[in-house]
Amino acid sequence: MDPQGSKNIVASPEPEPIIRPGHTFETVTDKISAIVLSRGTTPGWAFGLLIGFSLLMLLNLVVTLLMVKGVGIWGIRVPTAWGFAIVNFVWWIGIGHAGTLISAILLLLHQKWRTSINRFAEAMTIFAVMCAGMFPLLHMGRPWLFFYLMPYPNPMWLWPQFRSPLVWDVFAVSTYFTVSLLFWFVGLIPDLATLRDRAKHPAVKTIYGIFSLGWRGSAVHWSRYEMASLLLAGLATPLVVSVHTVVSLDFASSLIPGWHSTIFPPYFVAGAIYSGFAMVLTLAIPIRSVYHLEDLVTDRHLDIMAKVMLATGIIVAYGYATETFMAFYSGSETERFMMMNRLAGPYAGLYWMLIACNIVIPQLLWIRRVRRSIAFLFVISLVVNVGMWLERFVIVVISLHRDFIPSSWGMYYPTKWDWATYAGTFGLFITMFFLFIRFLPMISIVEVRSLVHETNEEKSHS
Repeated sequence: MDPQGSKNIVASPEPEPIIRPGHTFETVTDKISAIVLSRGTTPGWAFGLLIGFSLLMLLNLVVTLLMVKGVGIWGIRVPTAWGFAIVNFVWWIGIGHAGTLISAILLLLHQKWRTSINRFAEAMTIFAVMCAGMFPLLHMGRPWLFFYLMPYPNPMWLWPQFRSPLVWDVFAVSTYFTVSLLFWFVGLIPDLATLRDRAKHPAVKTIYGIFSLGWRGSAVHWSRYEMASLLLAGLATPLVVSVHTVVSLDFASSLIPGWHSTIFPPYFVAGAIYSGFAMVLTLAIPIRSVYHLEDLVTDRHLDIMAKVMLATGIIVAYGYATETFMAFYSGSETERFMMMNRLAGPYAGLYWMLIACNIVIPQLLWIRRVRRSIAFLFVISLVVNVGMWLERFVIVVISLHRDFIPSSWGMYYPTKWDWATYAGTFGLFITMFFLFIRFLPMISIVEVRSLVHETNEEKSHS
């Protein structure tokens, strides 16, 4: 007891703020809008765009060659009829999940920490889905006939096979892209109006004015903006689960050992969020450093994203364990052989590498010092991205290269054109992302100002 008769209780430390104190409406607006309007084109940005654009031109070259010569330039052969194209399709779709999760689900759950990272996470989603969407079309062999997958009226009654999960992919991915694009654009409207009002060049002011759709900040505008955001968030939330579930059904609805598994839908969704948050960290860490945004994208943001990545990584590890257990518990010789082929077959090195990347190394995130180390966090995010790509490769290739008929077994070797196509999609992603951070606010001005207002009110009442 202290002299005054009250218990001597050690006060718990105050929680770290979401954004660092000292900000006002004006400072937030100045800092974010200046990146677009005042910073200009820096040599570093131009060099990054040059790299991305060069890879994009490589993609154009490879796609042209593919149109002329066909998919034979890739390494796909019987029995491995699905190769890099499907591996990269699933990987890019997974990358696009964190953006919608951060922007839609966390908005509905009133998680304020999303405010500083949701904008570029949403942009990442759109660009990743663009990269993913081209692979099934290129894999068709005749991509100019892609409209056969759509239920359009035609005199020959060539309707798509609606029982095929590949057709479900078309509807799921196109819907996901449309809703994500609308959600991203609606969130941009007030910020575009801010840039319109602050721009000095008449042409720039006109362009931002067109895309801000006449926003004046009236009560009616705010009411409609909030309602549209909630409706789109409500639409996007089930899509986060449904899109990768449908992608997993490409495999799970087949009879091939290694694919025919009921755990694939939740396992794929968790893996998508896992790889998506890893990519958000991969982008957020350099961006906050280059543009000096440490006071807006704080260490707490990175810490929370690391925790989400750790949680989803544990779910993925559980999926691996269940898959291995059921292969031996089922009593199916083909399932047992498939798992032994993963563990000790010709691709065993890749399988154990994915175990190290996706399960072993991310366990370091249990340590708070590791989560707060920018260098460690960046390296782990890169490791997880590599591991999740290896996971898709293992699922697609190892399950196919040794099927039911030993006489048709064969190895899959990606060609230089497989690698060039994959590198080219990075070019598309990098080019689009660099253009985004140059001409649009990468952090939501409106939402951060709202958070500043709430923080200041809490301080005034305390």
